[in-house]
Amino acid sequence: MTQEYQLRVTPRTAAEEQQLREHLAQEKGLEGTRINAIKVLKRSIDARQRTIFVNLYVRVYIDEQPDETEADYHKTQYPNVENRPQVIIVGAGPGGLFAALRLIELGLRPIIVERGKDVRQRKRDLAQITRTQTVDPESNYSFGEGGAGAYSDGKLYTRSKKRGNADKILHVFCQHGASTSILVDAHPHIGTDKLPRVIENMRHTIEECGGEVHFETRMDALLIQGDKVAGILTNQGEELHGPVILATGHSARDVYRWLAANGVELEAKGIAVGVRLEHPAHRIDQIQYHNREGRGSYLPAAEYSFVTQAEGRGVYSFCMCPGGFVVPAASGPEQVVVNGMSPSNRGSRWSNSGMVVELRPEDLSRHDLQLQGTDTQSPLAMLAFQEQLERLCWLQGGQRQTAPAQRMADFVNHRLSADLPPSSYAPGLVASPLHFWLPPFISRRLEQGFRVFGRNARGFLTNEAAMIGVETRTSAPVRIVRDRDTLQHVRLQGLFPCGEGAGYAGGIVSAGVDGERCAEAAAAYLHAAP
Repeated sequence: MTQEYQLRVTPRTAAEEQQLREHLAQEKGLEGTRINAIKVLKRSIDARQRTIFVNLYVRVYIDEQPDETEADYHKTQYPNVENRPQVIIVGAGPGGLFAALRLIELGLRPIIVERGKDVRQRKRDLAQITRTQTVDPESNYSFGEGGAGAYSDGKLYTRSKKRGNADKILHVFCQHGASTSILVDAHPHIGTDKLPRVIENMRHTIEECGGEVHFETRMDALLIQGDKVAGILTNQGEELHGPVILATGHSARDVYRWLAANGVELEAKGIAVGVRLEHPAHRIDQIQYHNREGRGSYLPAAEYSFVTQAEGRGVYSFCMCPGGFVVPAASGPEQVVVNGMSPSNRGSRWSNSGMVVELRPEDLSRHDLQLQGTDTQSPLAMLAFQEQLERLCWLQGGQRQTAPAQRMADFVNHRLSADLPPSSYAPGLVASPLHFWLPPFISRRLEQGFRVFGRNARGFLTNEAAMIGVETRTSAPVRIVRDRDTLQHVRLQGLFPCGEGAGYAGGIVSAGVDGERCAEAAAAYLHAAP
């Protein structure tokens, strides 16, 4: 028989099966010799108190063995869709890839166009950013197979549960090679070293079922006929016909400008702007695990999540990367943008997170910002603000991919940093007075937020930590307006704005969920067509 139990155990007991067997025998009155196997179904760490516990939900096999033929994940069947009606997908990020897989499930043929390169070739271009200090505008941390998430961590935690089946997204990842630990952990994470191979496997499934994936193929225009989108025109001069799922990601600024210039309804959307804050991983372990020795032998690199209010706007940590790296995430010339990622073992000497301030569209006019060539009431105003701040950061960094940085306590106390701590940021750091040149409505709120976080977590506000500028790509700066029910653009039938780039998702899993929903909406549109 099998029994399932909720357990609260020490980290060592959670890590060692023999310890777990002994705990079950003592706590639940089971005979140890009758326990043939233990399967952990859910796992989370409770570090709120000085004594750290691991919460486990386990299935115990008593007097029987697990069925070895039973998969740890639900497998989706993908039929052959050659010669079936086609749907065009713009972008091979999580929104586009999951849209394609869902279309195949529904018996439709996906045609993906991706402006960047496949994951393997893309990796070479990322290395060149550090070697030559130049960014390929078509192949970088934002553009290419897998989208912005492929080489920026692979975290799969989402609070978005109401719009679709987030669990299915995780199962599909497992089907394509991700560790089944992502079905167990409260904060699942594949890792930037593992995720590219998973993405590649997803592409192979799409192609084996009759779909197509075209790399280095950019959408240059939508084919609009009256009130309908009939397909796209590519940079190769080719027309591809069918309904269009537009899943470009949050950095396709040329697409936003084309849409605005051609009367496709957009609206400015709130974003968050700030810095990457990098601490020694050991310091974060000490703080979060309440132990001068840090994490010890049985705990992972510690995470944190901070949020407060400052002058009526949220200040919070974003995309926390324990045991990770800060990476250059610009997608074009004269930009410095930073992001974070972690390998699967989260084993680096540093931990980082975005530390950002909430910014709403009305704030641009309220603070009397001068946006070059863009009115603050324009749907592209937030985009223009992003660009302006990224160029300022590029200038402060020496007109290279070296990033301006300041020690955290120096920033709070308005002091210059004579030197900087060691950093994971490979292109290099330049000491710079962020407290002076960041927009005051951002720097003031960051300073207030840091003081609050320092009081709540003793040792967090320290000069061992570096603030690295700037973090601007937290989400899309526009929303492509769509109908709530049909998911089509409010005016153009056959156009399905999708995922993070369209303003309807905020990470890998939520983008995947939205991709599936857009695929279902495109299928309904095709089936309803005369």
